[in-house]
Amino acid sequence: MGKANNPGNNSKLRGKVSVFHMLLILIGANLMLLFAPDLGLLNSILYIPDLYTWPATIGGFVLLIVGFRRFFKKS
Repeated sequence: MGKANNPGNNSKLRGKVSVFHMLLILIGANLMLLFAPDLGLLNSILYIPDLYTWPATIGGFVLLIVGFRRFFKKS
């Protein structure tokens, strides 16, 4: 039988997931899905002018980028 590796013997570091950045990703994706011009879920139910939909979509895209930049942390 082979020997099991000790936890102190592993050279690979396990990454941790940032909960804050995960929330940023979820909020950004929801903004994009709800307010996308001509495709969003709220636009199919209600008429929302483009004055509100484009900034919300761009804001959601920015939140996605910021969230994915530091999603994984090396411990």
